[in-house]
Amino acid sequence: METKSPFLDTLFLLRKDECITIFTDIQEITKKEEQDAGDYLESEFEKEKLEFLSDTTGCNRETAVWAAKVLYHSVQMHLIRKGTGKDLNKLIPAFKGIRDISSILSADLSLRFLPQIIEVLTIADPEDVLVKMLEEILLPFHYSGIGYDLDLEKINWEEELKDKTYRKLYLERIVEKKAYKLAEIPYINQLLIAEFGLYKDIFWRELKTINNEDNDSKY
Repeated sequence: METKSPFLDTLFLLRKDECITIFTDIQEITKKEEQDAGDYLESEFEKEKLEFLSDTTGCNRETAVWAAKVLYHSVQMHLIRKGTGKDLNKLIPAFKGIRDISSILSADLSLRFLPQIIEVLTIADPEDVLVKMLEEILLPFHYSGIGYDLDLEKINWEEELKDKTYRKLYLERIVEKKAYKLAEIPYINQLLIAEFGLYKDIFWRELKTINNEDNDSKY
């Protein structure tokens, strides 16, 4: 699906083919484009919701569009930096909504691609201020950053994963990404081993079983 909108084209290409196009400049996103992006992302959310254990979680359009704009600007600023320095906080605004399961999963429609962008930016310039900004974006949305090395030491995992839908999706992505650092956190390791049961070696043979009496450890 192609449009004449760099913003929408970036979303379509990333979600369909996991590829990007760098345009000649960063164009301002119109209200119409935001509306179209919201419609598209909401439809994508409904498709992915078929995998959820619960159908009560709805798409947070505002959060989904915010994350899509962050992703679009991050992609374009890989090569286009002229005149963006003073506008970084406008192009990559911090999240100001309510963090709940709906917003986490809605943002993930776009933010799941952010770790790849960060890695590319880091290779180009390890001191890039944009890298730090994007890592700060990912911290409250670390579900989208599974597999990327984030500082999650302060998280109380029992509280974080108390929702069964979110817990299921979080564990599945840890396995998909083979995120060892997360999988070896005692509480998460316990959940994974319980889910695997007798089939642990089929799902993840290399994963160690962590025997730690302090299963209340946060990290």
